Amino acid sequence: TFDNPAGAGPPAISGLPGVGGSRLSQFASLGVGISVDFPGQFAKFDSAPVRDDFRITGSPTVRAHVKSSSDDAVLFAKVYDVSPDGKQQVLPSQLVSPVRVTGARQGKDVELRLPAVDHKVQKGHHLRLALSSTDFGYASPYEPAKYTVSLKGDLKVPTAPGVDTAAAPLPAWVWWLPAAGAVLALALLVTARRRTTAPAPDPALAEVPLRITDLSKRYAKSSDRYAVRDVSFTVEKGQVLGLLGPNGAGKTTTLRMLMGLIRPDAGEIRVFGQAIRPGAPVLSRVGAFVEGAGFLPHLSGRENLELYWKATGRPAEDAHLDEALEIAGLGDALARAVRTYSQGMRQRLAIAQAMLGLPDLLILDEPTNGLDPPQIREMREVMIRYARGGRTVIVSSHLLAEVEQSCTHLVVMDRGRLVQAGPVADIVGSGDTLLVGLAEDIPDPLVDKVAALPGVASAVRADDGLLVRLDGTEHASAVRLLPELVRLDLPVQSMGPHRRLEDAFLTLIGGTTA
Repeated sequence: TFDNPAGAGPPAISGLPGVGGSRLSQFASLGVGISVDFPGQFAKFDSAPVRDDFRITGSPTVRAHVKSSSDDAVLFAKVYDVSPDGKQQVLPSQLVSPVRVTGARQGKDVELRLPAVDHKVQKGHHLRLALSSTDFGYASPYEPAKYTVSLKGDLKVPTAPGVDTAAAPLPAWVWWLPAAGAVLALALLVTARRRTTAPAPDPALAEVPLRITDLSKRYAKSSDRYAVRDVSFTVEKGQVLGLLGPNGAGKTTTLRMLMGLIRPDAGEIRVFGQAIRPGAPVLSRVGAFVEGAGFLPHLSGRENLELYWKATGRPAEDAHLDEALEIAGLGDALARAVRTYSQGMRQRLAIAQAMLGLPDLLILDEPTNGLDPPQIREMREVMIRYARGGRTVIVSSHLLAEVEQSCTHLVVMDRGRLVQAGPVADIVGSGDTLLVGLAEDIPDPLVDKVAALPGVASAVRADDGLLVRLDGTEHASAVRLLPELVRLDLPVQSMGPHRRLEDAFLTLIGGTTA
């Protein structure tokens, strides 16, 4: 009795990708085996030691009884040549026979035909029939299942005792390739350890969800073009942080570095005081929903989430499945097949998947894509409820009005650089950005003249006039600006701080949207 594991992993290995069967056969003739079967995922049946040398020529067959906890059973059959001491087994020509047994839930007798091989078995060796639930070269069912296999007779092996063939000389690479491979593996191991050595944890940041310091990442094959450059900000517990910026601002690159998917060229990212590296243990405290999630359409929402959590290998009680589902608010829809879900329900199921284990830091990239207004409002409430318990949410979105309602803090990026960071109220209602109401439209050259005034960082058109951002110098004030506008003959009708995030955003990025 053995298992087909959830997610069909780890799979048994019967061959090496990119290495031809003829080369592997030459290794086999030297008694070198590379096949691996994982404990608990296969059944084996050993013969008695053979009394004389003989050659297998053809397809071995055996009759077996197969029973499965699922409707079908998928097995991978192979015959090994095992040394007398049992320490070495060789899979002739690295051949495997995949078999699907339908209607196996009640048990079924089947005739298994193994791959045809031409292989010499030496005296004292014995044969081993192995039936595995997985194989690296084939797709296996992702649903977990338990198989029970028994033999209904002996393994029948076609032989050709009178056939004798001259061994072809082995090419030179057969002798030096194993040694070269060992040296290369050692070099990769040493350099990998050197690359993954992480800085020591910072106890002072143990309760800080995220701190990014001087983060930079260059474009591939470029020494002076940056996707992200010198970005620094801190996120505290309980915050819902909106990451804003036009296309090409560096938002996605920043998120990918935060999740350990790519390495920064400079700077540092610390999550709860731990430096982020690929595979860093602290990433278990991070949940992410980036560019959508894939689900098995024929399974229910709950079954999809349970299967995903099993694949992580973590204890079931750590999933906090019911709590994540309550926050997502899917209700009775959890029992339905995912193929019946609307786009909004799929998005919320993806959010629930990201929240499994109730991670302390939740990262959501465009979570409201494809949602209608009621669904967007529900997603907003999901994020607010999640952060209310002392956890932290980072959301990247282009819906500025929605960000203004759901986020407590903002980070605005443009062309890879940090433009401004702080509470939403401070950025939206900051005194350094003014809305100048105009009685009539003005030409572009006049807008440029306003942008060139002392104390002005930028000036862009708005629906009601001009958005003017002050640069914080001694000349930057509404009192100094108004006479300058009158001097330029602007038809000023009103002046005051603006109150919309959209206006603030356009002002901060200079009105660009590319």
